[in-house]
Amino acid sequence: MNAHERHDAAREPADELNDNLTAAARVLFAAGSLDDTLRSTVDLAVATIDGCDFAGIFMLDGDDIRTPVHTDPIVIDIDALQLRTGEGPCLDAIADGGTVYADDLFDDTRWPDFGPQAHSAGIRSALAICLSADHTRGALNLYARYPRAFGVVDRGNGHVLAALASIALTSAQTHDQEERQAGELRTGLVSRAVIGQAQGILMERERITADQAFDILRRASQRLNIKLRDVAQSLVDTGERPETDPSI
Repeated sequence: MNAHERHDAAREPADELNDNLTAAARVLFAAGSLDDTLRSTVDLAVATIDGCDFAGIFMLDGDDIRTPVHTDPIVIDIDALQLRTGEGPCLDAIADGGTVYADDLFDDTRWPDFGPQAHSAGIRSALAICLSADHTRGALNLYARYPRAFGVVDRGNGHVLAALASIALTSAQTHDQEERQAGELRTGLVSRAVIGQAQGILMERERITADQAFDILRRASQRLNIKLRDVAQSLVDTGERPETDPSI
């Protein structure tokens, strides 16, 4: 092998890693919604990290911890086992805001209850990496059937994937928030338009002012115990004047 060939061979792992990370970033940032981004993260973990047999995301939801996405039902079982025993790599990763690696859960003294039970369930290695998006606190959890499954390169890939996922999650959360705000704005505009139509009908029919028309709709809303918009929509759809309580 000449010097040029040796140089190309030395670069090959780095080139492959770069290609994998580029592809991972493309997939994660194209996912769109928060749920899609979470799903893409665990799918990529199994597809791109050699030692990983199963993957899931552990998330804090208020005071609760849940597993919104996973690649296999065993992930749910192992996560539930951590909650039941009150110990495990994923809980530690979230608590410490870092990374926890267990090369063999069979005899890992850090989790005397969780470790042996996880081993009995068929899991020998675990890698938990904290995710730190703006509005999400959780961990990317990678599980393997065999001991010492995650080598240095695998752990490095896991860290990079978690970092990309954290950025993508922040972007997805912003996207979801903007979508909700846009939806609320659209709903508000539609409501105002319907109420305005109803006011116009009442003003035309009863020769009253806009304020008087709105007061009729308001009193009908209180009497019927339904939203003002729904009262207005009924008037627009049927042409029938809503009933009001004179005492209101």
